[in-house]
Amino acid sequence: MVTTRQQQPGFLASLGLLLVIAATIIYGIVIAAYETEMVLITVGVLATLFAVAHGRRWDDIMTILADKIRTATIAILVLYSIGLIIGTWLVAGAIPYFIYYGLELIDPGYLYVMAFVATAIVSTCTGTSWGSAGTIGVAIMGIAGAMEINLAITAGAVISGAYFGDKLSPLSDTTIMASMVVKVDLYRHIRYLMFTSVPSCLVAALAYWILGTSLHGDAQSPAIAATTTQIEELFTLNPILLLPAVIILTGSILKKPTLVVLFASTLCAMLLALWVQGLPLSVVVEAAVSGFSVDMLPSAQAGQINDTLRTLLERGGLYSMHGTVLFVFCAFFFASALEASGALHVVLHRTLEHVRSASGTILASLLAGLCIIFSTGNSYVTFFLTREIFADQYASKGLHPLNLSRSLEDGGMIPEPLAPWTVSAVYMAATLGVSTLDYAPWALFNYLGIVFSALLAIAAPWTGSFGVRRLAPEGNPPRARVNGVTAASDPR
Repeated sequence: MVTTRQQQPGFLASLGLLLVIAATIIYGIVIAAYETEMVLITVGVLATLFAVAHGRRWDDIMTILADKIRTATIAILVLYSIGLIIGTWLVAGAIPYFIYYGLELIDPGYLYVMAFVATAIVSTCTGTSWGSAGTIGVAIMGIAGAMEINLAITAGAVISGAYFGDKLSPLSDTTIMASMVVKVDLYRHIRYLMFTSVPSCLVAALAYWILGTSLHGDAQSPAIAATTTQIEELFTLNPILLLPAVIILTGSILKKPTLVVLFASTLCAMLLALWVQGLPLSVVVEAAVSGFSVDMLPSAQAGQINDTLRTLLERGGLYSMHGTVLFVFCAFFFASALEASGALHVVLHRTLEHVRSASGTILASLLAGLCIIFSTGNSYVTFFLTREIFADQYASKGLHPLNLSRSLEDGGMIPEPLAPWTVSAVYMAATLGVSTLDYAPWALFNYLGIVFSALLAIAAPWTGSFGVRRLAPEGNPPRARVNGVTAASDPR
């Protein structure tokens, strides 16, 4: 009996595979606009054939896929929970309540910057970019749609704010994981992220403010007045409709399990739909499962509801997430095949051999994180793999582990929703109703983190290592440089 022996793929073969995969993705998704799922299956098959040719078995790939799906079970359940949240918040009148008062109070010129700031606050409080985009983000998109304001820019601002909060919240699973993987203190990690997050936030907020000054919409225009009037006719608007959002914020701050908090908010919204809106249970359940439709409301008159309002409100439900979950499986198949091939690991290790300086090490880790997150769509995998490849290199160049933990987030987590084949991108596009290629140019914060990280690394030799913490030379007491000032180091 002949057994198949696994062999390490060569550098040129590995590089060739990655280039073919990149070309296939760019042509299939960006140029030809084929369905993303089919493109992912295609490149997954290419990676599978490569892996089998180098001694891996089909069972190996399936084992990796099963492991990924098992670790992503909570994320998949969160996806379905967000579908429930949107459907029940709509039928309860919670999202219409936000839209109504947003249209009444918000000046169109400040909508972009408000979208950024509001989602940043909610995401910081809750620690979840998905949750903030799926709740307050949906309401803001509704306001923008009613005001006929550019939805792509609005979605970009929502996503930027959502990821700002996710990055800096001590409740965020990715922030906790990045610090834990590199073994640094969580709050020191968050403080160190400020070197890139604060300037990124300020630049993004300024850009959204400038973009907003070009808007000359009238918050009291006839179209907006008609929309608010119809919302008022369709729903009973009462401050108690804020309760589902309060449950989300409170549960997140108290660090209660995400799924429990989401289900509690869903149940609260269903009860409000029964009590405040006076709807029968059958209608409420239908909205939760199939999504909300204006025609479910007894106050709706066929043909009297304008198309804008229907577009704003008719969404959500468990079924709305089926396509996103299918995409998750396709993305995981590709990621599993690529991991089994070993090609990415070989190319990154060979490239690292040519990195000689501390600045080059940081730049290489940022680029590697970007490549891995775009390849796998999984920030946890990105964190562990990047740490495995770069930890010794960082130490040999006298770089404190805090630099690596920051690079993990700036290069290996924040840019994820910019690539249309990642799970986060598909979620954001489905939730906000704007395609990834449309919103990506406006998700400014998601670009700027890696930009400022790179700038700090490049400028370090001339700025006294400002924002780049250094370890003391071997044999001296463990000390480090922060902003050019020598201080005791804490290797936690």
